[in-house]
Amino acid sequence: MFWLFFCGDPCFYLGKLKEARAYYEVALDLWDPTYRAIASTPEDGYVAGQMYLSRTLLCLGYIDQAILRRDDAVAEARRLSPYALAWALSNAWYGDWALQGVNAADTMLECAEEVLAISSQHGFPLFLGIGSVMRGWSLGALGQAKEGIATLLQGIAKRRAEDCRLMVPLCLVALADAHGISTSPQEGLKWLDEAFSLIETTQERWAEAEMHQRRGTLLLSIQQPTAAEDSYHQALAVAQRQNAKFWELRAATRLGCLWRDQGKREQARDLLAPIYNWFTEGLDTPVLNEAKVLLDELA
Repeated sequence: MFWLFFCGDPCFYLGKLKEARAYYEVALDLWDPTYRAIASTPEDGYVAGQMYLSRTLLCLGYIDQAILRRDDAVAEARRLSPYALAWALSNAWYGDWALQGVNAADTMLECAEEVLAISSQHGFPLFLGIGSVMRGWSLGALGQAKEGIATLLQGIAKRRAEDCRLMVPLCLVALADAHGISTSPQEGLKWLDEAFSLIETTQERWAEAEMHQRRGTLLLSIQQPTAAEDSYHQALAVAQRQNAKFWELRAATRLGCLWRDQGKREQARDLLAPIYNWFTEGLDTPVLNEAKVLLDELA
């Protein structure tokens, strides 16, 4: 069973989301609690499998299923051990971050404080970096830009000090986002450039579409609509290639807003409507609500 997880992980990070989902689902179908005595791992195979499948389902656009898998993983981790819980919480945050945006700041800050407290108490240095990233972004989203960005930088430095590049691009995107929130988009663009450079080395491409989308939004905030539109188109192309419906909707909504403001209302509607109509889950989340409001406005 465990070899299926090992096959699923590289597929996920490479952006081969459908293949990753297939591996994770088969692995979880084969799961038996007795495996914990045979092949014990600190983060626990079941918890890891649920969390890995959750993030994959989110990218693919199956939002409710992703949330259920994530919540189950965190609940099981709480039952098992402090290490499993710190691992689960440090892997759960980007679902809320992607789905809720700044509305997730309070929840993410609570999770970050828990990750940092558990890691400090039990000596889990691996999670201190991610916990600091979570905390820093949350503080920035809550209006404490200076402290938030400083904490984000500390978290990324800790992650790199562990000689770990995995998930660093996402941390850099969170840093860029914090700069955007704090009205320093030029600095945010610099960090995004570093993230793009890193994924060319590591090929960690699962969030590449979102990286293009966020670059477009930062460019738009500094009055560069043509460059922003190019970034949104790149985001759409990557998302479509990866079957990443969630990232595709994010990019289409941003591009739709830009086209609306440029008077291209029919183009915006024709782009966004079929993508939005594909979704049958997560219709009450901010991302889907924003798309629906835009479509109603364009009708």
